[in-house]
Amino acid sequence: MGTFFVEIQIANPSAQRWTTLEALVDTGASTTSVPGSILRELGVTPLRQNNFRFAQGEVRTMEIGQTWIRVADAQFITQMIFNEEETTPLLGALALEGAYMAVDQVSQKLIPVEGLLM
Repeated sequence: MGTFFVEIQIANPSAQRWTTLEALVDTGASTTSVPGSILRELGVTPLRQNNFRFAQGEVRTMEIGQTWIRVADAQFITQMIFNEEETTPLLGALALEGAYMAVDQVSQKLIPVEGLLM
């Protein structure tokens, strides 16, 4: 499977100030992650911590907050991990589901999907 980047925007909790980022689409990541300084600059505060397992097997406790995100044409509140500086922003599965988007690996883009109530 290939990987690709998409433009996302994240905002302060009142959705008055937005910043644009290029995020790696990562369906293997449960939660969207952004360098912590970007979230703090927007006024997002950590609400809790959780353990996260990395691809190389390492487990780290990381802070989680929530704020506004724009993905494609969708705007909603989602969880964000306060990641280390100099890390690539990741668009995780929770935000993809919240945007009702799926990954089209062939064309390397996000495509809309219908929600499920089964």
